[in-house]
Amino acid sequence: MPGDEVLRLENLVTEISTPGGAVRVVDGVSLSVRAGRTLGIVGESGSGKSLTCLSVLGLLPATARVASGAIWFKGENLAGKPAKAMARYRGRHIGMILQDPMSSLNPLFKIGQQIGEVFKYHRGVRSRAERWRLAIAAMRLVGIPAAEQRAPGYPHQFSGGMRQRVAIAINIGCDPDLLIADEPTTALDVTIRSQILQVLRDIQRARNTAIILVTHDLHTVAGFCDEVAVMYAGQIVEHGPVADLFSRPAHPYTAGLIAAVPRIALDMPRLRVIAGQPPRPGEIPQGCRFAPRCAVASQLCRTQAPAMRGFQGARSVACWSPQIELDTAA
Repeated sequence: MPGDEVLRLENLVTEISTPGGAVRVVDGVSLSVRAGRTLGIVGESGSGKSLTCLSVLGLLPATARVASGAIWFKGENLAGKPAKAMARYRGRHIGMILQDPMSSLNPLFKIGQQIGEVFKYHRGVRSRAERWRLAIAAMRLVGIPAAEQRAPGYPHQFSGGMRQRVAIAINIGCDPDLLIADEPTTALDVTIRSQILQVLRDIQRARNTAIILVTHDLHTVAGFCDEVAVMYAGQIVEHGPVADLFSRPAHPYTAGLIAAVPRIALDMPRLRVIAGQPPRPGEIPQGCRFAPRCAVASQLCRTQAPAMRGFQGARSVACWSPQIELDTAA
């Protein structure tokens, strides 16, 4: 691994056990993120974004497992490590911000206590007073006003935006090398969303943290991420620098996602849509997985699956006919 590369996934395969047998929900995913950089992962619901991240942390459901592939974190392969070994990485080296802080925070404990637990279990701070002091400092770092007065409060006494700041404070307390943010701005208004993203940006600049941002919001990716990976049906279909990928998408699925984004400045009587639905796990079609929904699919697309290959420098795409000129502004 290059010296500044924090995480690299190599042909990651995650399976879920079903009555009909094992089903691949993450199928051959390869990606990487470097220190101080942000990778966005986008795609429709069910594309495998969150399960890819949960595979990194070893937090998969009981019916799921990493079947093959490698999860290289700072030169060490985390794939297959037992739960006890993975516990040393969670929080201390890899943090994960979930999309609903109300469900991830314990309603019975004070905010200061919940943040302080990070310092107890990952830094060995035994003094309650010292943990409380560190918790207040973390609250200030993420921009929670009157931190000393609010630390004794409970999650229900905080707004959605403030709860998300608490979730960030919990995850940055031990200065992790990698921060995974799974839809961190869901259900927040535009102003609060911008503030939360700015908090993450400030932390990244101060600590050189690598960030993976999982989201449906392409506007957020365009303004916050350095690179983007587009997932469909458990696979990455396109990857590259944000500016290049957004200005000229190579995969028809990427072009369709971009075309479906509302544009206030354009006269758009109807939003563009991608016809059909993503395939269900275990019902993957032959050939390209997007072919049944693709307006330009050929017979080759329907019979043979395209491999990920280099395209225009730093980009890569899994498509037999990349850079199809689709009118994304129509």
